[in-house]
Amino acid sequence: MQPRNMSMSGVVDLAAVKAAGEAKQKAEQARADAARNGAAPAGGARLVFDVDEAGFQQDVLQRSTEVPVVLDFWAEWCEPCKQLGPLLERLAAEYAGKFVLAKVDVDANQTLFQQFGVQGIPAVFAVVAGQPIPLFQGAAPEAQIRQVLDQLVQAAEQQFGIVGATVDASAEGEQPAEAPVPAGPYDAALEAANSALDSGDLGGAIQAYKNVLSDDPANPEAKLGLAQAELLKRVQGLDAQAVRKEAAESPADVQAQIRAADLDLVGGHVEDAFGRMVDTVKRTSGDDRDAARVRLLELFEVIGAEDPRVTAARTALARVLF
Repeated sequence: MQPRNMSMSGVVDLAAVKAAGEAKQKAEQARADAARNGAAPAGGARLVFDVDEAGFQQDVLQRSTEVPVVLDFWAEWCEPCKQLGPLLERLAAEYAGKFVLAKVDVDANQTLFQQFGVQGIPAVFAVVAGQPIPLFQGAAPEAQIRQVLDQLVQAAEQQFGIVGATVDASAEGEQPAEAPVPAGPYDAALEAANSALDSGDLGGAIQAYKNVLSDDPANPEAKLGLAQAELLKRVQGLDAQAVRKEAAESPADVQAQIRAADLDLVGGHVEDAFGRMVDTVKRTSGDDRDAARVRLLELFEVIGAEDPRVTAARTALARVLF
C-alpha cells in the first residue's frame, strides 16, 4: 500500500506545503520586525498593554492560544501595585515574548474583576489556551515571581505546545536588522524531501526533513512535512476497520484511541481526531494521559497552529487539564 495515496482531504494539501511554509515564514518575519519596535510575538500588540472588557476576547482569550497572557489587576490608588507593575513590565521585556503582560485597571473594569474572583489587589493571573490560572496575589518577591513565570512558560509549552516567540525587546528604537539567511541549500533539500513524500518513501522523507531541521529548527515547511510524513508512516499497514473496532470496544485503551485518531486525521476528520484525543486525556492519568496529550500536540503540527480547529482543540485541552 502506498500511504501517499491515502486521502488527506481536510488536513493539509501536500502540494501546498511549500506555499504554506512561505506564508508562515513571512508572518513570523513580520512579527519579528514588529517585536524590534517593542511588539509582542502575536497579534501585533505590544509586550505590555492595557486591556478592557471590550477588548478582552481578542486581546487576551484569542492571543492566549499563541502565547501565555499574564494579567495584572491594579488600581491607581494601590501602592503595592505601583511596586509590582514596573517589575512585571521589566520581566515581560526580559522574557522577550515568552509571555505578554495585560494590565487591567479594576476601577474601570469591574466586570473582569468580579469574573476572575479577585479578592484584593495587586492580583496576577494567567490565561493559557483560553483558561484562567491564578498565579499570586500581593507584591511578591522578584525571585518568587520569576519561579512562577518559569513554571507558567514551561507548562504552556509542555502541555499545550504554546511557546510564543522569542523577540529582542531591547532592540526598540534601533534600525531593523536584516533577517538572517539560513545556511544551506534548503530549497533543494526540501524539494527532495517533498518528492520522497510524494513517492511514498516515508523513511527518506522523514530523514530529509530532519536534516533540514537540524540546521534550521524553526523551518515551518520542514516541520509541517515531517509531521505529515510521520503520521503517514504510523498509519501505514493499519487495518482501518480493525483499528476503529478496537477503539470502539476498548475506550480505556489509550494506544487504540491514538491509532484511531491518526486514522481520523488521515481521513480528513480533523475535529473527530482532536475530540478523541481530548476525551482520552480527560479520562486518563499518569503516563497514559501524557501519551494522549503528546500525540494531540503532534497532530496539531500536521494541521498548523493558525487553523481555528487547532485553536479550539487547545482550549478544550486546557479545560480538561486544569
